[in-house]
Amino acid sequence: MHRSSSREITSFLKKAARVDPTRSGRLIFALDATMSRQPTWDRAITIQASMFDAVGQAGGLSVQLVYFRGYGECRASKWVLNAAALRDLMTGIECRGGHTQIGKVLDHARRETAKERLSALVFIGDALEEDVDLLCQKAGELGLLGVRGFFFQEGADPLVERAFREMARLTNGACFHLGGDSARELAALLGAIAIYAHGGLKALTASSRHEARRLLTQLGG
Repeated sequence: MHRSSSREITSFLKKAARVDPTRSGRLIFALDATMSRQPTWDRAITIQASMFDAVGQAGGLSVQLVYFRGYGECRASKWVLNAAALRDLMTGIECRGGHTQIGKVLDHARRETAKERLSALVFIGDALEEDVDLLCQKAGELGLLGVRGFFFQEGADPLVERAFREMARLTNGACFHLGGDSARELAALLGAIAIYAHGGLKALTASSRHEARRLLTQLGG
């Protein structure tokens, strides 16, 4: 099973350098809350909380929480600057059985960026039960609009990994595996994405977070 490598993180940080640092960012944080994620939900909340902590330090970054679960349920929060409120909302979500609705997430992201520039889409999930070609088409449309997608996979399904990687490629984003042995590193990367969405590589360089500086040291050659 593929593990996130230093080369991939370096590639992500180089892409972050191309964002316009003069503008405040907007980031959609999307979650698969179907029943298959229940066994790892508590651990995922702990990891994702690190990103919300970083959001709180990246002043001016607006974040919207989107999640799907059950039969056709796909919800989006209001755009907020209060990272604590988003974290509390996430901890109150219960997993429910149902099929994935990643297409709805991508459609929502496109509608939002049509209203106002969207810096990035983060998605965390472990399954895919939709038409992959259609999802890739939607991802490609987001990429043309300048929205980078960062896909984090739980579990070891190779078909899910290939689909997530292709959607990440089409959006000029990145795909990472959320494994138990790399949880700390990926939590730091989630925080880096929050900082990136607000101010790009310049903001990462100026960050006082140890994790952000540790990632920056991998920018070698």
